[in-house]
Amino acid sequence: MFTNGCFDILHTGHARYLRQAAKLGDVLVVGVNADKSVRRLKGPGRPVQGEADRAYLLASLSCVSYVVIFREETPAALIERVVPHVLVKGGDWKGKDIVGSEFVRDRGGSVRTIRFLAGRSTTAIIRRAAALGGPGAAKNLSSAARKGKKRPPSSS
Repeated sequence: MFTNGCFDILHTGHARYLRQAAKLGDVLVVGVNADKSVRRLKGPGRPVQGEADRAYLLASLSCVSYVVIFREETPAALIERVVPHVLVKGGDWKGKDIVGSEFVRDRGGSVRTIRFLAGRSTTAIIRRAAALGGPGAAKNLSSAARKGKKRPPSSS
């Protein structure tokens, strides 16, 4: 199976989605949008976490077999390298043109959508965090996200 996304702030909705995707087969490959791509898709101040940290957190989940950061505009080239039997996307993609769907179906695979948990999103978490911080908190959060390139020392 293959899925992809930004996975900026890992939350319950992501974990549930990935666990359900993993149940569709034996191996789950997750494509993670590179930082530059997230900025284009989500706007200034995003991602909150850098690509290496996002990939590390995803790889730490027992339901995820492999994580690959992709730097292209879409995951099409990665999907063509992985050749998944099942392409999985969130329910917000239902009825939309899913990148790689034609490629997967042409090879006998299937495309599945999984319903999201209501109210669980990175954007909602950022908004709640900003509201807790009072006026100017959203600006401070965005500024901190742009400066967030440094990673904490390894604990290994």
